[in-house]
Amino acid sequence: MDHRPRVLVIGAGIVGLCTAWYLARAGAEVTVVDRAGPGEGTSSGNAGAISAGSVAPLAMPGVLRDVPKMLLDRKGALTIPTRYWPAAFPWLWKFVLSARPERVQAIAQALASLLRGAEDRHLEILEAEEAADVISHQGQLYLYRDRAHLAKDDAAWELRRRHGLDMRVLSRSELLELEPEISEAYGTGVFLPGQSHSVNPLRQSRVVAGGVERMGGTLRRGTVTALVTEEHRVTGAMIDRAPFKADHVVLAAGAWSAKLLAPLGIRVPMESQRGYHVMLPSPGVMPRRPIIPADRKVFLTPMEEGLRVAGSVEFGGTEAPPSPARSALLLEDLAKVYPQADTREQRPHWMGHRPCLPDSLPVIGPVRAWPGLWCAFGHGHLGLTGSAPTGALLAAAMLGPAPNTDLTPFGVERFA
Repeated sequence: MDHRPRVLVIGAGIVGLCTAWYLARAGAEVTVVDRAGPGEGTSSGNAGAISAGSVAPLAMPGVLRDVPKMLLDRKGALTIPTRYWPAAFPWLWKFVLSARPERVQAIAQALASLLRGAEDRHLEILEAEEAADVISHQGQLYLYRDRAHLAKDDAAWELRRRHGLDMRVLSRSELLELEPEISEAYGTGVFLPGQSHSVNPLRQSRVVAGGVERMGGTLRRGTVTALVTEEHRVTGAMIDRAPFKADHVVLAAGAWSAKLLAPLGIRVPMESQRGYHVMLPSPGVMPRRPIIPADRKVFLTPMEEGLRVAGSVEFGGTEAPPSPARSALLLEDLAKVYPQADTREQRPHWMGHRPCLPDSLPVIGPVRAWPGLWCAFGHGHLGLTGSAPTGALLAAAMLGPAPNTDLTPFGVERFA
């Protein structure tokens, strides 16, 4: 008789897939369910960055004075349509409250504990699946107009440095040694030699999915409409109107996770931060590593299929259609860095839903009020980076040996 624990993972994004991979390796009987194929949702369109040093939360001290400007600047990195302001306000208020200095320090410590060794966890999976070439180890490069511009981000960089980030401030000449085609608009750079990126996030997701199946796991298409409970325990989920039984359920449904928790009396302040990208197969310029102009909040990432220009944060929920204007702004951002870029050939513009929580911490771990239910969602801009370490931690917490990392800061109970 097979006594392996039966685990249902809801969500075939990169977080759910990495969690399923580690669970399968630990001996669980794993089923992953999603309405789309592996990695075909938000995970397919991210900027590709693997940034273990990104421990500074989005809400830093002083953010309150910046919010009005962000809301009113239609070309800014953050936009909230007027119709959506009432829905977004509670989230934004919690976001501002999380920027208190003592809270920022605690958030950074928690993120550092999660992300430390993130690249090693990714390589552990990819090397086992003979696909280590998905990761490029050329570092990341942030661009600033000058030293005064860089000084505005001193607090965030210092926080990252205190948690071990290797960073090097570059002059204009040093910057050009790394990336000689960058516009004259940028005279200072911050080079992060220890960071890396995925050259194809969709292929990476499919590789991980293949590993789950190789170890006996099952991937199935289906729509999950509810969690199933018995005697105040989660025992499965309704998939296409039919019950699916499991010993453990992992909720990794990204921006849709909060809706599945609500009937259990669990309220999570989740917002979809709608992100966009434009893929240029033949841009005429190609950096060796992700380029991030700090004044534009966009990633220019070299990938197997061309140059991906990814960024923008738009509130608007999960149902509203994409905004063509937000995609067009990405090309303006590109022109600031590479005015010579050829944008005539473009793949269809893309929009996805980053699952974001106001304190920049994902929800990871067991739900104390509902035995059998585990969470792995809300990674926001760090979904790719945090996916493999989240999977390793959750599998260990569920099946043993117990992880050294304290999951308490990531508990869903913090929102009670």
